[in-house]
Amino acid sequence: MAGEEQRARHVAIIMDGNGRWAKRKGLPRAMGHRRGVEAVRELVRNVEPLGLECLTLYAFSSENWKRPEEEVDDLMNLMRKFIKSDLPEFVANNVKLKIIGDWQSLAPDIVAMLEDALDQTKDGKHTLAVALNYGSQQEIARAAAKAAAIGEVNEKTIAAHLDTVDLPPLDLLIRTSGEVRLSNFLLWQCAYAEMAFVDTLWPDFTIEHLKAAMNDFAERERRFGGR
Repeated sequence: MAGEEQRARHVAIIMDGNGRWAKRKGLPRAMGHRRGVEAVRELVRNVEPLGLECLTLYAFSSENWKRPEEEVDDLMNLMRKFIKSDLPEFVANNVKLKIIGDWQSLAPDIVAMLEDALDQTKDGKHTLAVALNYGSQQEIARAAAKAAAIGEVNEKTIAAHLDTVDLPPLDLLIRTSGEVRLSNFLLWQCAYAEMAFVDTLWPDFTIEHLKAAMNDFAERERRFGGR
């Protein structure tokens, strides 16, 4: 039976399909990314009403650097605009920003903007974790190296050095656009998370899609290896 204990506290989303959305509409790929930002805005505004403790979004992977330089530049500029324009809304919506991944190796001006955003939102009660320059295998390797440095490598010491150590356990992972793979995202954290793969392209993903996925989660029976 679903109950209060079955409420999703932490949901992560692989935001996929911006390019296909633009292609289907005969628009430049950059327009898909811009429309995808609008979808992010809608979710940020609803983190608190949904009762989520944490929403984690896969914004830019460590593999995304392989994309054409023009597209990468557009994504970085879009990130700059988003941080600058939406920071007041983060504060107004009681959202605490957290960045996971090797984000400090991004352009210095972006790092400075992110540090300022982290400071301004530090008192928020609902966390938006954004994965930037993130790769889960790299995260696990970093955590294992830190565990080895203190002399003991096991599940507990690795988990203690993951980027997500201060976040609630992952309950539900959603991927949009019909693709059915994890793409090097939260591999460790997904060990017992529920999965939802939806056909909707990310720019068309709305709060109603998220509510539907969370309602479906609430009806699932989670066994964590037991019966």
